[in-house]
Amino acid sequence: MALVPVVGIETIPAWLCWLFPMIGAFLTPLLAKINPKARDYGAVLFSFLAALMTIMLIPLIFNVEELPKWEILPWIELEGFPVLSKIEFGILVDPLSIIMANVVAVISFLIMVYSLGYMKGESGLTRYWFFMNFFIGNMLLLVMSENFVQTLFGWEGVGLCSYALIGFWYRDAKEDYLKCWVGEPPEAYPPSHCGMKAFITTRIGDISLLIGIVIIVAFTGTLSYMELIEKVEHLPHEFMWILVPAAILLFGGPIGKSAQLPLMEWLPDAMAGPTTVSALIHAATMVKAGVYLVGRVFPIMYVASKFYPEMISFFYVVAWIGVITAFVAGTQAMTSNEIKKVLAYSTVSQLGYMMLALGVAGTTVEFFLGYTAGVFHLMSHAIFKAALFLTAGAVIHAVESRFLHHMGGIKKEMPITFWSMTLTAFSLMGVPVLFSGFWSKDLVLESTLLAGQPIMFTLAAITAAITAFYSVRMLSLTFLGKKSEHIHELEHEGHHIHEAPKVMWVPYFILAVATLAFGIGGITLLPFGGIGGWLEHTFESYLSKLPGMEHSFALLETEVTVPKDMAVLITIGTSLTVLAIGAFIAYKIYVQRAIDPVKLIGSKGILKSLWNFLFRRWYINAFFYKVFVDSTISFSKWALKYIELGGIDKFNYVLANAIKGFSNRFRRTHTGFLNYNIIGMITGFILLLIIVYMVMV
Repeated sequence: MALVPVVGIETIPAWLCWLFPMIGAFLTPLLAKINPKARDYGAVLFSFLAALMTIMLIPLIFNVEELPKWEILPWIELEGFPVLSKIEFGILVDPLSIIMANVVAVISFLIMVYSLGYMKGESGLTRYWFFMNFFIGNMLLLVMSENFVQTLFGWEGVGLCSYALIGFWYRDAKEDYLKCWVGEPPEAYPPSHCGMKAFITTRIGDISLLIGIVIIVAFTGTLSYMELIEKVEHLPHEFMWILVPAAILLFGGPIGKSAQLPLMEWLPDAMAGPTTVSALIHAATMVKAGVYLVGRVFPIMYVASKFYPEMISFFYVVAWIGVITAFVAGTQAMTSNEIKKVLAYSTVSQLGYMMLALGVAGTTVEFFLGYTAGVFHLMSHAIFKAALFLTAGAVIHAVESRFLHHMGGIKKEMPITFWSMTLTAFSLMGVPVLFSGFWSKDLVLESTLLAGQPIMFTLAAITAAITAFYSVRMLSLTFLGKKSEHIHELEHEGHHIHEAPKVMWVPYFILAVATLAFGIGGITLLPFGGIGGWLEHTFESYLSKLPGMEHSFALLETEVTVPKDMAVLITIGTSLTVLAIGAFIAYKIYVQRAIDPVKLIGSKGILKSLWNFLFRRWYINAFFYKVFVDSTISFSKWALKYIELGGIDKFNYVLANAIKGFSNRFRRTHTGFLNYNIIGMITGFILLLIIVYMVMV
């Protein structure tokens, strides 16, 4: 079945949703000249318009038979170029882009409202509002793009904004150590360092992405997602093998953007930026770009697997990297002393779950369940993790510190924040049945089990227990127990802990209610099997009608031995068991205080070594600094000493002295006597005549 572009009034919001925040970004300096309030509220207004446009696209998803809708405009004509005749500018409206656009725009708007209170009184707000709106616009451009080139514009745009916003407090003042630095010695970094670290690390993945795109377009002759789905099945068989390395190189971009192993260590350090930036970029939007791109190219690679079974290795790479990242990042969160860093590790871990779901989906005939699980968990996580970051920001504002040991005992002073964080943390933990995280995470586990991957299933289940542990630990250290000495000092100085202002708590309260609504809506006994069932039906109806997808079944390396009904029961039983184990251990240690964790770990021994191993981030971060940063610095010093100063510099001095010596000696021939000058002229004239004579002869 061939697909052709459709132009209609329904596509207008898809254009405007990313144009509005772009316009708002470039109007920000002008509005700042008029009035600071006009700048602030104007920035929020344009983010609201973006959200309004994406909401207008939602009705289309209920009429999936008429999707996809896309519109293309000629952009660059490249006559005489045999591989690529033209590059087109267009938007693509389908269930995936509609869902992702609403996740980005609606949550971004709430974060922008929260920013009115959180960023009040900060210097550099014109720069802040510019990059926030510019980020939203580029992210929506990425989501709505119809081809790889346009995606790259949005992809690099969000990377630039991420660098600027992570390093927003670029002065790196030591007095801001409790406010905006990240980490503890020997791994404590200021904001500008963290911004550059994020920029460079993600660029590594982007280079891989670019190489993958170049290979694909060289062999297929198109950059369009829709055209690739049609063309990949007609690719000559002798060229099919190239799609495997191209797809894996393509996955390098999502590895960087979505902070997967081995490029995961930039995201925890990105917490040096304002909490609003953490919520926007590193919970709801930018880090989801990698997951989105994998979901976008999924049909292309799945169709290719029909004709070239080795393509299944791409899906296994995605799944294994996802599940290992989820486990590693989860263990790192268990020992972190910073509230935002706990949430950052958690984000990396949950992104691993999404990659796991999309990866195992490509290894099974009934791929709809895994694909749905990945997208459903993306939606669910964006809501509850944005709320968790915003509540964490409110706490940091109140206690004037990012460290968990500076908090505690503030439940009564901040009840709205406490309950908002608790409810959304329950969703992160996967508490049944009223929380969205329960349904989306269980769908990931179920799809892994049905794909015949018991080892991946076990790792994912253990990660769920770890998630419950660090979530309860974070809640207890933040709100329960006795107040810390730091808080007592603040109160002694006249600063009393109080609830966040309304402009801040309303956005995260709305998100907390939303995660409950998604949880209730996820109940499988509802019509269409709840939200998860409806999403599965929607994606099955949509994806199955794409060219080549009707009968494109990948080959399983392992036969599924677990019936679906049995898989559901095993998943629920496993999920509840690991939740109970992780939460119970954390409850005994941090809520009841029945066990002193300091005494339990001790000062030496296996537990202390394990704690150090996890606290130092499995030494992954230290490894990269040792191999790349320290070695680069050492080489630079060696090159300066032996090449620059010892070689090039000395050569320059030797050459200069030689010319100086020659000049001094030659200067002696210029005596100023007329007779000597005439003799010199005659001698030169004679030599010239000799040379001319020799040439002529």
